Amino acid sequence: MNNLVLFLLSAISVYFFTFFVKKIAIKLNFIDKPEERKIHKIETPLWGGVSILAGFFLTCLISFFISRGLIPKQFSQLIFFLIGMVLICGIGLLDDFSGMKPTIKFSGQILVSIIFIFGTKNSTILGAYYITIPILIFWMVGIMNALNFLDNMDGITSGIAFILGLGFFALGILSGNHFLSFISVILIGSTLGFLFHNFHPAKIFLGDAGSMLIGYVLSGLGIFLLKELPKDFSQLLPFLLLSYAIFDITLVTFIRKKDGRSILQGGQDHSTHRIGTAMGSIKITAITVYFFNILIVLTSVIIFIIKNQFATLITTFIFVIIFLFFGIKLNNVPILIPNNQPEKE
Repeated sequence: MNNLVLFLLSAISVYFFTFFVKKIAIKLNFIDKPEERKIHKIETPLWGGVSILAGFFLTCLISFFISRGLIPKQFSQLIFFLIGMVLICGIGLLDDFSGMKPTIKFSGQILVSIIFIFGTKNSTILGAYYITIPILIFWMVGIMNALNFLDNMDGITSGIAFILGLGFFALGILSGNHFLSFISVILIGSTLGFLFHNFHPAKIFLGDAGSMLIGYVLSGLGIFLLKELPKDFSQLLPFLLLSYAIFDITLVTFIRKKDGRSILQGGQDHSTHRIGTAMGSIKITAITVYFFNILIVLTSVIIFIIKNQFATLITTFIFVIIFLFFGIKLNNVPILIPNNQPEKE
């Protein structure tokens, strides 16, 4: 019952708050304008991240007053988690409004990751702090940018976040980790409420603020999940859960590097664009990507239930091979290379 209350609070609040956020974004000129490297054809407001952030805070606040039993016992960790959400959303808003140099953006992501790691008391979760902290920073910054990269087509990132939230929620329930299930169920509700506005044809975009915010939440959930896993190959489970996002950013990085193009300059060369070219439909592309992630989530939950480290290792290896084969096939799909990404001679 508690989880149902959290889900309904977050879903309803984000759904209705997004109507208000769209109007504010337009007034403040937080607008994504059509460009050669983008696929949308009309100007679209960008404040989706603000809507999801507001939904998180409102759900936590109302839950606190309804029943303190809804709030996890790790209250101080929740506060630091929410602080990180505000900071990464703020960084994204600055980037959405006026652009930001990659070095400054990465520095902000690293700072937010450090605050999260120490604030949620995870600085030694993988062993000594000098081993754990660099790995977790790399993980969080990588996932934030992976979800940012994936936010290139209507409903992709918000839909994936909804599906992965279901996976993390299931694992939180199975492991008895109230903190993990608490954050997950709010993510499920928030992204579902937003998806009604963001599925094709989208009325509002996440923007960098929203995509990095979702990346922050998902990478944090992956770290919380580590606490429930033995220190062996089983710790590959968060990597498996987020493998589609990791696959996409790896594919784009490799192909752009191979072609002599800038890794950080946007373009229509992501896995989603290539699937879209093959399918001929944005909606079918989104559903196809959802299917991949549902399969990954179901596999991850089964692996968790089995509790066999070698099953985790073998399954992860199989998915790596599948994505490698899939990437080779997608590389043969023709794409549009914008003028700001010329290929090397």
